[in-house]
Amino acid sequence: MNPTIDNNFKYHSPKPGQPEIYTALREKAKELALMIDELAPDCRERALALTNLEQSVMWANAGIARS
Repeated sequence: MNPTIDNNFKYHSPKPGQPEIYTALREKAKELALMIDELAPDCRERALALTNLEQSVMWANAGIARS
């Protein structure tokens, strides 16, 4: 079995301190999302920027959870 695949596809229960880190990341990302929403015109590019910001938070959380 590949240990990386095994690790990436299993449940990772939060370790002490991790929920607070997830919250901090989400709060900062939300600040940026609101700024993008306010300053960028309503267009495909804004939607992509917001989608990719969501992905960034999800990948950051995955990296924290998997370590």
